[in-house]
Amino acid sequence: MNAATAEAALLARPEPVTLRQAFWVWLRIAMLSFGGPAGQIAVMHRILVDEKRWIGEQRFLHALNYCMLLPGPEAQQLATYIGWLMHKTKGGIVAGVLFVIPGAIAIMALSWVYVLYGRVGIVSALFFGLKAAVLAVVLQAVVRIGGRALKSTASRLLAAIAFILIFFLGAPFPLIVLGAGLIGWWSGRQGHTAFQGGGHGAAKGATVADADTLLGDDLPAHARPTWRETVWTALVWLALWLLPVAALLITLGPDDVFSRIATFFSTMAMVTFGGAYAVLAYVAQQTVENYGWLRPKEMLDGLGMAETTPGPLIMVLQFVGFLGAYRAPGTLSPLLAGTLGGLLATWVTFVPCFLWIFLGAPFIERLRGDIAVAAALSAITAAVVGVVLNLAVWFALHTLFRETAIVAIGPVRFDAPILASIDPGASLLAVGAAVAVFVLRANVIVTLLATSAAGIILHFLGLVA
Repeated sequence: MNAATAEAALLARPEPVTLRQAFWVWLRIAMLSFGGPAGQIAVMHRILVDEKRWIGEQRFLHALNYCMLLPGPEAQQLATYIGWLMHKTKGGIVAGVLFVIPGAIAIMALSWVYVLYGRVGIVSALFFGLKAAVLAVVLQAVVRIGGRALKSTASRLLAAIAFILIFFLGAPFPLIVLGAGLIGWWSGRQGHTAFQGGGHGAAKGATVADADTLLGDDLPAHARPTWRETVWTALVWLALWLLPVAALLITLGPDDVFSRIATFFSTMAMVTFGGAYAVLAYVAQQTVENYGWLRPKEMLDGLGMAETTPGPLIMVLQFVGFLGAYRAPGTLSPLLAGTLGGLLATWVTFVPCFLWIFLGAPFIERLRGDIAVAAALSAITAAVVGVVLNLAVWFALHTLFRETAIVAIGPVRFDAPILASIDPGASLLAVGAAVAVFVLRANVIVTLLATSAAGIILHFLGLVA
């Protein structure tokens, strides 16, 4: 075989893939989906674009751009989108559900361990170390997203405004996202370049052309649904999402903890733009201060669990729902109530993701190359940098200091640290984690495991209770 023949064979479209064959690939992706959305998207890109050549570079990025504009976890929605492209609704369900299951099982198991043994010294020390690494990981997310998104003075200004609005003025997160999207869309429509080129990127140097992949660059038949099919899709997924919520409200009343979990996380499913990091500050504020379901340091523990298990980081909401129901079990046993609360939070968080994909993807497939949509995405991502920075500051305050105080000056209101309450052990571990992540370029999982082990060592040395 000469070089030209070998190259032609290499570039030939892959053989058709059955749903059964795709199942094992989606399961493999799910089990490797550590490290937050950036790592999960990189895994999908490596396997689906470079290795399997099921989808091309431009089509992959187009699907990702749509998922970035949606509320909810973009990596899970991207898997659902590509599964839908390949094998219609069944393929989307398989890809999307498999992406969630490993993390859901792991977080549920860790939630049980947390409430049963979390106050045991060694377990408490493990989570103490974990929280220090989480701070470094969130700071890394700020740097990574900022490096991709803040390509112009306008994008950097938008990020700064978003941080000021949410940290000092308590502006609603959905309003910030909506405003940024409208600014970007208008900018793109006017032909400005201020918000072009931002957003998540795939691996550098990737050159897999759409035409040389399994999906090709044609619009599939199921991306041309009738209005009847579109309405039916909306009704089915809205029923799966909202009928359980309505049943809880009718039978238990709006003040029951399960009703509150259902309504709160259903609301989050509609406003969680920008991924888990962007929304966690708002979730933490509401669940800690308004609902009293958990304490600030427990929110950090939950994020640490989500960081060290496969699947979307938004799985931390299962931990929040677990603790909320565990502490208000009613007539149920606390563990049963917690388990049901966690599963309920997971259900109302992820069912809407399938609605957004199955309802919107057919229309988005026809918008490949729309400049205004791309500009809106870049503007939203720029604003998300400011929101994630807010999350990093919130985590730092509650990780490095044992006490904070609320400062209120007119409309300005924010948490300020009480300097005398600084935690030397947490500060030492946080600095070590930051050095590992930013200087030594250590793997996130390795860093989390190392700081957890350091927390246990400090416990045995009597430096951590």
